[in-house]
Amino acid sequence: MQLSPRNVIEGTVKQVVHGAVNSEVTLEIAGGHEIVSIITKSSAQRLGLAELKKAYALIKASNVMLAVD
Repeated sequence: MQLSPRNVIEGTVKQVVHGAVNSEVTLEIAGGHEIVSIITKSSAQRLGLAELKKAYALIKASNVMLAVD
């Protein structure tokens, strides 16, 4: 499979918290850093996301906003 995003980050699922509709998935990546994603509960189940499973974060964004006080 070929994908368009240039930012593909490999990691390990650290935690999956299922809600009624969505799931919060925490992916531990290199250096002990974490990426958190909210996806539909049905997608998390279809992908079989569970702790210690290898997964990838694919990031493709046209805007990244930053703010400071």
